[in-house]
Amino acid sequence: MSVGKRKGVYASKMKRATHMLFYRRHQKPGVKGWELHKALGADYPKVLDILDDYLKSLDLQVKTVFEEEKAPAAKPSLEELDKARFYITLRGDLTPKEAKMIGWRIDDLAGLAVAIAYVISKKGQAPRKEVEKLLGEKLPNWKVGLNIDRYIRYGYLQQDDKEQLYLDWRTRAEVDEKALIDLLLSSEKQTTLPAEEESEEVEDKDGE
Repeated sequence: MSVGKRKGVYASKMKRATHMLFYRRHQKPGVKGWELHKALGADYPKVLDILDDYLKSLDLQVKTVFEEEKAPAAKPSLEELDKARFYITLRGDLTPKEAKMIGWRIDDLAGLAVAIAYVISKKGQAPRKEVEKLLGEKLPNWKVGLNIDRYIRYGYLQQDDKEQLYLDWRTRAEVDEKALIDLLLSSEKQTTLPAEEESEEVEDKDGE
């Protein structure tokens, strides 16, 4: 196959992949790897790499989410990719102004971050009542239940019939879980350090 013909084939496959990823066909957005494999062939990971590079200028990316198991430590095999789900998401972060434009208040985003981090800290499952109690320390009580329902409705959390909360598809697609935990730990450290230092300073004065 000539170089020109090969480029034409990949351009056609990239276009097909874009249609599959952008247009929602199921209740849950995104496309399973096996669907891409069936539509594009066994080289669909390469097609997605080309598409991901093309989307950089738009601040978008192709995100791979391994839903049923932890992400493979090494480069995933084709079989593992077939079980994954692929989404188009932002490459960068929303600014506070952009978040406000799409209907999110800063305190709502902070509540979402706390809720997600708490579920992660509980190994992916937490009673709704515990999350409500935690958010009640950060938000007005009347907003707590409404916000959790909103997080569920938007696909960041899911709830079973026993009122246990889990991470849902949107968190897995959009949130860097490790970066979130590191950020919250860093914020907590900055908040507690001044108090600790003040306590040590008082003790020194008392010692004198």
